[in-house]
Amino acid sequence: MSTPFYVSPQQAMADRAEYARKGIARGRSLVVLQYADGIVFVGENPSRALHKFSEIYDRIGFAAAGKYNEYENLRIGGVRYADLRGYTYDRDDVTARGLANVYAQTLGTIFSSAGEKPYEVELVVAEVGASPEGDQIYRLPHDGSIVDEHGSVAVGGNAEQISTFLDQRHRDGMSLAEALKLAVQALSSQSNGNDREIPADRLEVAVLDRTRPQQRKFKRIVGRQLARLLEADGAASTPTDAPSDEETDEGTTEGPTGGTAGGTTGGTTGGTNEAGK
Repeated sequence: MSTPFYVSPQQAMADRAEYARKGIARGRSLVVLQYADGIVFVGENPSRALHKFSEIYDRIGFAAAGKYNEYENLRIGGVRYADLRGYTYDRDDVTARGLANVYAQTLGTIFSSAGEKPYEVELVVAEVGASPEGDQIYRLPHDGSIVDEHGSVAVGGNAEQISTFLDQRHRDGMSLAEALKLAVQALSSQSNGNDREIPADRLEVAVLDRTRPQQRKFKRIVGRQLARLLEADGAASTPTDAPSDEETDEGTTEGPTGGTAGGTTGGTTGGTNEAGK
C-alpha cells in the first residue's frame, strides 16, 4: 500500500488561494466609484443578458467578477436573505454590512472546506446613504475576508493596476459623467502605455442614485443616456433620471415583501467563466 503524500495545511490553503485567484484573473475587471449623488458601477461586458451588476434591495447593489454561475448563485442567495429580513423585521434592517457578513461566512466556509473547490469569485456589496458620508462599499475576496473600501474599488483580472490608477485620480464630489469617464479610462489603461478603447456598447453601467424619489435607488444606464454621459463635458453631469427610452430599472416587479428579485436567474450558463467571456 502506497503512502499518501503529506501536504501541510499552510501549503494546501496557499494552493487553494492561488487556484481561486487564477480563475478570477481570467475575467474582465470592473470598478465601483463614489460620486456626488451616489455610487456608480462600471465594467466591460459585451453580454446584455448576463449581468455583473444587480440590485439586491432598495439601496443595495451587488457587483462580481469571476465565474458567472458561482456569483449568480450568491446573488440569488443575497436577494432571498434581504427579502426575508426586510419582511421579518423592517426594510431599514437590510444593510450592506449585514449582507457582506452573510457572503463572508459563505465564501469562508467554502474556501476552508477540503471537500469542494473554492469559489472563483470576488464580490462588491455597496449601499448608498442619505449623504456621501453614509455610503458603504465592501469588497469580498474569494477567501471570505471583508475589506471596507472608500472612494473607489476595482476587482477582477487587472484590479491592482486599475486600483492604482483610480487612487491617483479619484476625488470626492465628482459628477456622474466625470466618475464614469474616469472608470472607463481606468478599465482601458494598459501597463505598456498603449491604452485600448472600450466602445459604449461593450460597457455595463449601473448606479445607486440617492437623489431618486423612488425607494429603490438602483438603475441601469444604457443607450442614449450612456452615450450622453460619455460625451458630456466633465464639468457638467447629466441627471441620472433624465428621460431615456432605453433606461431601465433592475427588474419590473416586487415580491410580497417589497424586495426585488431583479437580474437573471442562475443555472443558465453552467460551467461558463463569466458574462462576456
